[in-house]
Amino acid sequence: MQADSLAELVELSPDAICVHEDGVLTYANRAALETFAARSADEVVGRRFTDFVTEDSRAAVVGKLAQLTEPGQASEPVEALMSRLDGSKFAVETVSVRLAGRLAYQVVMRDVTAKKAAADALRYQAALVSHVSDALIATTGEGVVTSWNPAAEAVYGWTSAEAVGRRASELVGASLDLRGGGVTEAVHRRRDGAPLAVRVSAAEMNDGYVLVCADETARRRAEQNYRTVVASLDEGVLVMGPTGLIEAANPAACRILGVPEADLLGVPCHTLVLFTESGRRLPPDEMPSVQTRRSGVTHNGLVVRLRRPDGRDVWVSLTSRLLSPDDPSTRAVVTSFTDITETRAISAQLAHDATHDPLTRLANRTLVLTRLDVRARGEVTVLFLDLDKFKVINDSLGHSVGDQVLRIVGERLRRSSGRDDLVGRLGGDEFVVVTGEVTEPGEVRALAEHLRAALAEPIGVLGRQLHLDASIGVVLVGHADPRSAEDLLRDADVAMYQAKTLGRGRHHFFDVGLRERMQRRLRMEQDLRDAVHDGQLWPVYQPVVDLRTGEMVAVEALLRWTHPRHGAISPAEFIPLAEESDLINVIGKEMLRATTREIAARRRDQGLDLTLKVNLSARQLDDPHLVPAVQDALAGTGLPAGALCLEVTESALMRDQEAAAEVLASLRSLGVLLAIDDFGTGYSSLAQLRRLTLDTLKIDRSFITGIAESRDAAAIVTSIIAMAHAVELTVIAEGVESAEQVDLLRSLGCDQAQGYYLGRPVPAAELFGQ
Repeated sequence: MQADSLAELVELSPDAICVHEDGVLTYANRAALETFAARSADEVVGRRFTDFVTEDSRAAVVGKLAQLTEPGQASEPVEALMSRLDGSKFAVETVSVRLAGRLAYQVVMRDVTAKKAAADALRYQAALVSHVSDALIATTGEGVVTSWNPAAEAVYGWTSAEAVGRRASELVGASLDLRGGGVTEAVHRRRDGAPLAVRVSAAEMNDGYVLVCADETARRRAEQNYRTVVASLDEGVLVMGPTGLIEAANPAACRILGVPEADLLGVPCHTLVLFTESGRRLPPDEMPSVQTRRSGVTHNGLVVRLRRPDGRDVWVSLTSRLLSPDDPSTRAVVTSFTDITETRAISAQLAHDATHDPLTRLANRTLVLTRLDVRARGEVTVLFLDLDKFKVINDSLGHSVGDQVLRIVGERLRRSSGRDDLVGRLGGDEFVVVTGEVTEPGEVRALAEHLRAALAEPIGVLGRQLHLDASIGVVLVGHADPRSAEDLLRDADVAMYQAKTLGRGRHHFFDVGLRERMQRRLRMEQDLRDAVHDGQLWPVYQPVVDLRTGEMVAVEALLRWTHPRHGAISPAEFIPLAEESDLINVIGKEMLRATTREIAARRRDQGLDLTLKVNLSARQLDDPHLVPAVQDALAGTGLPAGALCLEVTESALMRDQEAAAEVLASLRSLGVLLAIDDFGTGYSSLAQLRRLTLDTLKIDRSFITGIAESRDAAAIVTSIIAMAHAVELTVIAEGVESAEQVDLLRSLGCDQAQGYYLGRPVPAAELFGQ
């Protein structure tokens, strides 16, 4: 049994282990076969061991073998470069052990990238092997001990000197049937009275007997622990025998399948009803367990829909593999599966929320742009709608009434549009309708007036009859129109503003007559260039509050522009201008230097422990001078790198994930913190974000709006917080405007928050004092 136990341990070892005799491989465990990229032992056994050692490493590896002169003697670890069957190279740390007999050696190879873990595993394995050695006891014909090996000393607690000359039955604490021979299971007792589960093999020899006592206490305890663990798993586990009948099922499998264990055992596996993600039912010969039993191929993470006997559908992630890969002839299969119904529903909800406006459930800007980007090169009409004087409703009746009006507007637009038309809300009171059915100018005019008429129907709110109208900008897109989705929305926006300029409550087509507006935009861009050098741009700071303590823990730096003629220019106007040109990089560097200098001085002079948050645009991520600029700002101002958090919008990260990841990694090397801003407005997932090594996630204000009134909004925010915390991200809520929102976010476990309720953006002198 010692050989069997050792063989099983070696075969199941996570380390690559092989044996070579006279330099020829005679054995390779499963891990070694995988390491050498071998499909079977036949591809390895019989070849020279040095065939797998690169020429540069052979002297070191083979040289150590010559130093091993005694069986059981092990070499010092040697690092070597090995070759796989496919020619690829890999670095390992090898330990060679001299075996008994001819020039035979056991070689243990472990990847040096996991050296510590492998070293721990090797020490554990060596300790385990030393403790499962069998006790060897020789007795006279009357059962008196004549020989008691070291393993017996370890197993029973009696030294050899104490044992020899005494009856074996006294030492093992149980009667021994020496004449019976064969193998028996018995309970023995250690010297201290502790019970031992022992497999006893007795054989007659000369004038006495030899007992081989294999201590299986640890193995049986492990088997019991294994059964307990499997029984307590949330993951369902089924074992199918070679005939395809279910032989074992853990409680989780019964719970997920909705079938008692008694009704599962002995049932063919193909009686389970499985469907693919496309909805096709899997026939019996395509069941994962059937394919694994037939081909031996493992199926990992297969997502299928399972139909329970009670009619309920459950989504599971399923893995099917051979129970004994080292003996595929048995064809027993173990299938494990996890219920992902809830996770899938949450993912679907998050995916939907990422492309839909949470207030109206219409398509959001991201989805509208995507549809326009992937449009067939046919004729399309884009209608950009902006509600006239909607701000009056918000200011006079409050945002809750305004939100109710926006929901009604969205529903009316949906009902008034065609079935295949895309209706979206771009933000605020801006909506869009994209249609491929109505493209002739006359028909488009009729559609625009039809939409206005639908919106003009009175809306009853708080006992009042509200009357709405809209200004509509129209863009006709021809077959070969080269404009991008952003261009189309921008042109439709320009046409809408022209409609407002002409008196509101009307529609206007985009044409070359609007070039003057574009020229005005160019003049504003030139003014912005002058503003960079004339000191017209200056920062304000908005507090970020820890929801647990109520203390200000950070400030977000925001840019303001005081135009010499036009006064204060909204960031919503000049930031897009800056991003469309190369100004954003220049402005960003000036902003970074000014704000880091300010906060560094406040931290030093006032003893403040604050983090500075600075926004980065998509254009800045493309700037090759960004990382040096951040490094220079930190060095020049003395602000600690850990006190600077750079925020990047979700859309900027998702635009080019690989490029963004590279830039963020370079920024991370400086020691600064990284945050994703406006989370929920793009297509990202938390799994993708984890690759970017972020520190903070800022939930977009659109998710916070109405969180206190909407159970759905609260549930979505709860999911985002939980999933963000699962990947160790700090969560900040944007746009907090009431005490009720603060209390709710605190109860949901949100870490920090910012918004007008907690503090408006103000100059440093006003926020920190002189």
